[in-house]
Parts: sequence; C-alpha cells; structure tokens
Amino acid sequence: MKVFRNLRRKQLLSGKVKNHLLYALGEIFLIVLGILIAWKINDLNEVRKNKIVQEKIYVSLYEELHTNLNVLDTSIMQYNKNTITLQNTLKYVGLHGNDLTEGAKDTIIKINFKNTNLRKEALSSVNITDKFQFLENDTLADLIAEYPTELKLFEEQELKIRNIVDNRLKPVLEEYISLIDVLPEANHNFNQIRVYGQKSNYRGLLNNKEYQNSVIDQLLQTKNQLNIAMNLRKKTQILAIKLKQELE
Repeated sequence: MKVFRNLRRKQLLSGKVKNHLLYALGEIFLIVLGILIAWKINDLNEVRKNKIVQEKIYVSLYEELHTNLNVLDTSIMQYNKNTITLQNTLKYVGLHGNDLTEGAKDTIIKINFKNTNLRKEALSSVNITDKFQFLENDTLADLIAEYPTELKLFEEQELKIRNIVDNRLKPVLEEYISLIDVLPEANHNFNQIRVYGQKSNYRGLLNNKEYQNSVIDQLLQTKNQLNIAMNLRKKTQILAIKLKQELE
C-alpha cells in the first residue's frame, strides 16, 4: 500500500492524472480482494463449525434411536405375551374357584403391565431449539420433525392401558381376591391368616361385569398398542438408517 501511495504522489506531481486513477483503482481492487478473501475464510469456518454441530446432533440422535429399537423389541414381545395372557384369562369366566388350577389363579392375580421408557432427550433438544438450522438434509430434518408425533401416539396409548389396569382392574381384583393367595406356602408364619383370613372369591370375580369389561378393554387396547409399537419401530429404524448414512 505504501508503494501505491508513493507512486500516486509522484503521478500527481508529474500531472499524469490517468496513471494516478489506475493506481487508485488498483488500490481499491486490492482492498476489496482482501475483504472478499477474509469473508470467504470466515464463511468456510462457519461451514466447518456447522458440520461439527450437525455431526454431534446426528451421533446423539442415532445412539438414542438405537437404544429405542432395543426397548421397542422388548415391549413388542411383552405386548404379545400380555395379549395371550388376557385371552387365556377370559377362558376362565364361568368357572368355579375349585375348577381353577394354581397356574390359572396366578394368571388372574398377576397383572402384567410395565411402562416403556423410550429415550427422547436428544430428539427434544433438536425440536425445541434452533438446531434444525444445522441440518442440511431436508428429508432427514422432516423425519426428525415428525418423529415426536409418533412417540406421543405411543405414549398416549400406553397411558390408556395404565389407566385401565390402575383405575379399573386393580380395584375389582382387590375386592374379590385376597393377597393371602400370593403368600409363600412354605412360610409357617402365615398359617394363622391362611386359616382365619378372608378367602378369595374367584367365581365372584370372574362373573363380575366390570372385571370382564376391564380385561376385554385391556386386551383390545394392548392389541392396538402392539400395532402402534410395530409402526413406531419401523419409523425408528428408517430414521436410524438415514442418520447412519449421513455419518458414513
């Protein structure tokens, strides 16, 4: 720049205005070029930083979805098992207590329901913050944005089943079934209550309309949940595969 200024001063002194303008334009060109280079370097740095953030998002999401696939596999197996148990329970309706085997009584007493704990920390972090701006793949971004709706459907259906078990089935079971039946037979400390305690009324339970309706409702809702879980697993797997492709 100092060279340009010296040459410009000499040109002015010598009266060569045309040459002066050329040097001035050269000076401006170098300044603009320097600004553009700095701008480009800054832009490349931003792209690099965004790539790092995007990769971290993809890794955390993939790990979360991979965990959910395993959890869903276990849940699907449990839903199938619960469906069979509930169907078998309905076959006992109309039988007397003496007609029931110990295995049948055990099936009636032990209600199998366990909440499914799906992870969604990474997903929630993306959906409730501005991290979507770092996702370059629009198709993947759309899948990530739609996934919480599928999770909510799964959770709401599971809550329906939980309400049936806690608020309808358990109260009627407690009305007719004595917990004496679940006490260990080998323990003689419970002999007194076995002799004088209130006995279970399995016939009354099995003929109770609320009990029958609760079991049927749980069976239908469990079958519905099984379909929802299988659909959620499919979408979870698709999303996990696409994330893995982006990371390769």
